[in-house]
Amino acid sequence: PPASQNNEQGSTLRDLLTTTAGKLRLGSTDAGIAFAPVYSTGTASGKGGRTVPNILDDIIASVVENKIPPNRAPKINVKSEIKDEPKDDKKCIQDDCSKRYSDIQYSWICDKHVLWLRDHKNSNNWKLFKECWKQGRPVLVSGMHKKMNFSLWKAESISLDFGNQQADILNCKDSIISNTNVKEFWDGFEDVSKRQKVKNGETALLKLKDWPSGEDFKAMMPARYEDLLKSLPLPEYCSPEGKLNLASHLPGFFVRPDLGPRLCSAYGECVAATKDHDIGTTNLHIEVSDIVNILVYVGIAKGNGVLSKSGVLKKLEEEDLDDLLRKRLKDSSELPGALWHIYAGKDADKIREFLQKIAKEQGLEVLPEHDPIRDQSWYVNKKLRQRLFEEYGVKTCTVIQFLGDAIILPAGALHQV
Repeated sequence: PPASQNNEQGSTLRDLLTTTAGKLRLGSTDAGIAFAPVYSTGTASGKGGRTVPNILDDIIASVVENKIPPNRAPKINVKSEIKDEPKDDKKCIQDDCSKRYSDIQYSWICDKHVLWLRDHKNSNNWKLFKECWKQGRPVLVSGMHKKMNFSLWKAESISLDFGNQQADILNCKDSIISNTNVKEFWDGFEDVSKRQKVKNGETALLKLKDWPSGEDFKAMMPARYEDLLKSLPLPEYCSPEGKLNLASHLPGFFVRPDLGPRLCSAYGECVAATKDHDIGTTNLHIEVSDIVNILVYVGIAKGNGVLSKSGVLKKLEEEDLDDLLRKRLKDSSELPGALWHIYAGKDADKIREFLQKIAKEQGLEVLPEHDPIRDQSWYVNKKLRQRLFEEYGVKTCTVIQFLGDAIILPAGALHQV
């Protein structure tokens, strides 16, 4: 607008708030919501008053806190609205969805905490996803590999194309990171005899740390990048151009988190063979943004010291699994590749307190600035997960990710793999 209109309309957030502050006097809103006065009885520039720019914090605080004096009741009948609200949100969404989305193939897993969309091709999936996403729940979409060029994602194919690249490789058993050719990692992916040995002669449990990631992924692997993008589940949300993908529509001056994509690869069958299954390839942590993780390839390693496919299945059956996941394990057409333990973001403080307690029990030094979740220093094994439930009431959501499964997690959800 012309400069002459700036003062009237409020060309900035500060202008907007300060020019309308006078309207937020006690009882001035039609909706019956009363705000605490933000101006003093004096003039804005008088001896006992405040200058308009300096009261911005007061305005925001007054609006956000929504203070209602005891002698002024709101006109909205809050009690009647609350009375009509169902007490069990989980039951409500399930009952409602069964009626409204009868054309969508889906199930509830993990004690009805995770939505499983079973037909990735259904164009109406996003409508049901939207209802679930509002409540901050994880979502599983199966069959994504059927849309992909499978040959691009084989270990031997990646090794052939990028074996001369250097990358950080983590040994999950001792947390030692080395920088080496990725060919060494991929050559041992399905052939144990070609894997590194550690000092005591054990086979190293290696993880290729987020290689490649972000713009590097797109530049290094354009064909794979395009194959991934066309195969994303729920493109309305997950595609970079998705109409409901908020991050893609933020103004350019926002500092965005690293939205990837990134390739996460690890030797998994050695984990299942460890005592008490107390080592993971990804320790417990929190992502700062929503994530979608697609299992694009599962290799079956051969050689001494690894479990057979049947051995891995037997280990997975020992987990606290949903009946539907147990049924999938028995399906010979399904290929399991990753074991996830997921926690709601609201349980983060309880989990943090629990891990600090365990650290003290084990004689570890717990520094004031130490955050076991931020530091990604813990993989919570089965015994600890049981204690977490018994002592803090925090239940673990256990999900097996099969070939082609996409797991979509909201920001703030804790998980280990």
